Amino acid sequence: MSDVNKTIQKWHASFTKGTDFDSWGQLVEAIDEYQILARQLQKEVQSTNPSDFTEDQKKTLGKFATCLEMRSSALQCTQSQEEFKLEDLKKLEIIIKSILTYNKDFPFDVQPVPLRRILAPGEEENLEVEEEEDAATGAGSPESFPNRVPVLQGMVWLRRTLLPRLPSEPRMSLLTIKIDKIGLKDAGQCIDPYMTVSVKDLSGIDLNPVQDTPVATRKEDTYIHFSVDIEIQRHIERLPKGAAIFFEFKHYKPKKGFTSTKCFAFMEMDEIKPGPIVIELYKKPTDFKRKKLQLLTKKPLYLHLHQTLHKD
Repeated sequence: MSDVNKTIQKWHASFTKGTDFDSWGQLVEAIDEYQILARQLQKEVQSTNPSDFTEDQKKTLGKFATCLEMRSSALQCTQSQEEFKLEDLKKLEIIIKSILTYNKDFPFDVQPVPLRRILAPGEEENLEVEEEEDAATGAGSPESFPNRVPVLQGMVWLRRTLLPRLPSEPRMSLLTIKIDKIGLKDAGQCIDPYMTVSVKDLSGIDLNPVQDTPVATRKEDTYIHFSVDIEIQRHIERLPKGAAIFFEFKHYKPKKGFTSTKCFAFMEMDEIKPGPIVIELYKKPTDFKRKKLQLLTKKPLYLHLHQTLHKD
């Protein structure tokens, strides 16, 4: 079997896994699988390397990724008036199975995902490091960030995902983390800023589905405000020793055409306690193993969080 056929087979298996989770009502797992597959398709579509796929096939894959995102969004929005249904998504199975020979019109009026590179954690290491502009403060008058999310067929295309709180269990604790704000000297210059939240073990392996916040709500002086709750997707008592919760601050670089990590922070298990907490910011690339940490700045600028523990 050729490499391209192996890739297609892998995509189809991932698609089937996601729709199975979806049909069984395992929404967290379905969302995670859809996001993983969408990211893989986006990577293929946006690749500038020699490809086994034609430009038309790449366009089809891009539309397929959009539909995965739309279904993922529908699962998260319980009040959606115009949701993308599971039966709609299942109509696309023949496309992912036979992308090399598929020659019909795409069944839904959607557009491929925008040509904006979304880098996986650590991928920035392979890119030329952009010199950080040493702006005096980055201060500016309070204003909202522009809405750059494209509209597809009357629906908002959402790449970023937030997951619901897990069901409670006896003698088990769940953690909600409110991301309040982040302090940056050039806060006013960051475009489409958001946070990626993950839970890693000591080896840097994901323990939970990764979650992306919506774009920050506003900026004010040297702060970017999020005011968003993150539900950690595992009971605290079930997190292994040495686990940590990571917060990666990401923003869009229009000159380079991709979204990149600017800095990161993390919170270890002994820091989990109800109430506010302020944690330090570190330079990229994100060091999930916590071996080589470098502070982002000597200035008193931090990530501000608030923790709530839920016990049954």
